[in-house]
Amino acid sequence: MNLVHTVFQPKGEGPHPTILAMHGRGANALDLMGIAPYLCNGRFLMICPQATLEVPPGAATMGYAWFSSSRQGQADVGPILSARDQLKEFIDACMERYPIDPAKFVVLGFSQGGVMAYSLALEEPQRFAALVAMSSRLAPELLEKLSGASSAQSLPTLIQHGSNDSMIPVDRAREATAALQRLGIPVTYHEYPMGHEISGPTLNDLSNWLAEKVL
Repeated sequence: MNLVHTVFQPKGEGPHPTILAMHGRGANALDLMGIAPYLCNGRFLMICPQATLEVPPGAATMGYAWFSSSRQGQADVGPILSARDQLKEFIDACMERYPIDPAKFVVLGFSQGGVMAYSLALEEPQRFAALVAMSSRLAPELLEKLSGASSAQSLPTLIQHGSNDSMIPVDRAREATAALQRLGIPVTYHEYPMGHEISGPTLNDLSNWLAEKVL
């Protein structure tokens, strides 16, 4: 397989409802694995791939990024789409290797990983049962390049964001919500009194939403 990854697998042979969960900038494949037992009592198989760019290169504590950012905090669309193509290849391999229920396959991302989740789901919405973006953003320039966005009216989408997020301002999540709603995509939006993080309330809402929309 083309990406290092970790896996949480529920009891039983499957096929299992599955979450592809992508970490944020500076984290690794272990970063989101800890939330798996808290989602729907651990019923989801969770696959957490690791990005390939070292952040920062050569540092004692190594983290990874899906794409590099400019000084303005923006990202070129090209590197995002290149990373997305890596993930598409990874998904194909996962479908052959793991007991995934393709009808209950969820794509989720935190921060920069949320950008990757958007890029996957809004290019091929028919491939996913749901989309989750946590503490992330959706640049208009990227949305313009995602050819499946206009046909994603059947893709349940959850956006969660902290009102005190100092890394990605909450306005970015509000803008993404409005942009998807204009396309007729069914969006559930939750805002929390927190920073750039995942909290107990976010996990509780996510678990309930997955139970309703996917299970």
